[in-house]
Amino acid sequence: MESQSDVPLIDITELPVLEKRGGGRVPELVKGVWEESKKLWVVAGPAAFTRLTFYGMTVVSQAFAGHIGDLELAAFSIAATVISGLSFGFFVGMASAMETLCGQAYGAKQYHMMGIYLQRSWLILLSSAVLLTPTYIFSGQLLTALGQPAELSRQAGLVSLYMLPLHFVYAIILPLNKFLQCQRKNWVAAVSTAAVFPVHVAATWLLVRYFRLGVFGAAMALTLSWGLATAALLSYAFGGGCPETWRGFSASAFVDLKDFVKLSAASGVMLCLENWYYRILVFLTGYVKNAELAVDALSICISYAGWEMMIHLGFLAGTGVRVANELGGANGLGAKFATIVSLTTSFLISLFISSLVLIFHDKLAMVFSSSEAVIRAVDNISILLSLTILLNGIQPVLSGVAVGSGWQALVAYVNIGSYYLIGVPFGFLLGWGFHHGVQGIWVGMIVGTMVQTLILAYIILRCDWNDEALKASNRMQRWSRHK
Repeated sequence: MESQSDVPLIDITELPVLEKRGGGRVPELVKGVWEESKKLWVVAGPAAFTRLTFYGMTVVSQAFAGHIGDLELAAFSIAATVISGLSFGFFVGMASAMETLCGQAYGAKQYHMMGIYLQRSWLILLSSAVLLTPTYIFSGQLLTALGQPAELSRQAGLVSLYMLPLHFVYAIILPLNKFLQCQRKNWVAAVSTAAVFPVHVAATWLLVRYFRLGVFGAAMALTLSWGLATAALLSYAFGGGCPETWRGFSASAFVDLKDFVKLSAASGVMLCLENWYYRILVFLTGYVKNAELAVDALSICISYAGWEMMIHLGFLAGTGVRVANELGGANGLGAKFATIVSLTTSFLISLFISSLVLIFHDKLAMVFSSSEAVIRAVDNISILLSLTILLNGIQPVLSGVAVGSGWQALVAYVNIGSYYLIGVPFGFLLGWGFHHGVQGIWVGMIVGTMVQTLILAYIILRCDWNDEALKASNRMQRWSRHK
């Protein structure tokens, strides 16, 4: 990627959708936006729905845990958000290498490589899952050693053990989702999760209420539901649903693993640094006064922000695929236009939902808890939730452009600086140095996100899209040497 002073930031007359036809430039621009929006929503719509549904399963389990008691809500929140969430974020990042490579391969019509990339991703992610298993087994001791309250650590550690099978499910389903998504078949995942969601609600009720397994039943139901969705996707992919891209297991999956590991590792660092950022916020809250109440209130807000974020992660997926497709097809200006359309659409959605949070600020906690103290605590930080949701409409789309372009390594450095050298220290200073508690920690986190968003926006505005298309073409030629 190059940053050249003579590269125009935006000149709509250059965009491929604005060829002169009788209707003039404005009608052609409207038509171009419409056509690009249809292509975007083919990927972003099902991707957002799938993510919303999967996240909704966690919200359902969390709500059941919350109505058992405040300790159970805090324990489930830490197990799902911190322990399971950290591995999920890491796998999401590593699997995003699939978006770059499969998206560009699909744009270049090198369909045979997509199945090879899927197998390589599985090898890497499953190996990583084995290495990360001790974080689940010893999570209770780890939380205690890090200074979390003893009873909360013990309970969260037990819940984490019940989520261990889910850890391996992540390693299988996330690359598979990218594989289907890049060939515009992520409607399969949307249908599967839609079918599994009512099963999850019923299973959670049975295990938590009927069999009285409490918070452990909530964790078991979550694992069961993700497992069913994964089985459905595997059946489709292996059963003839992807004849051009899945041609069976191949020894070629073991070739060029070093380069694939490099891109997967860069992707993992890039996205898991983003994914872990707000999870660290929940963890740090365990050190403030009235930790149980603070964790409950913050985890509720993060659940709302995370659930809403699933919409924009759909746009991240859609943007990544559209940018990768256009670059793989040697159309740099098409990638640029796809970025503009996706960013505008995503921001307008976040603006609407952010407004709803401000309107219903005093009722947000009632879904998760009947405790008046928790309801008031959530109300007190609802304005920060609204601001976070507003930023959600911008930042994921910019990350999607980075994924589609293969800039993961560069963005990893940006994330380290913005989040962990600015956001976390600033939050620590406000939270403890100036005694603003949870609000101070969260404000620091928001500042880090704003810095990262501004840097990514600058990088994208200054890039040479034609040069990016050339790089994508060279990458495809290099990676397709082994069929």
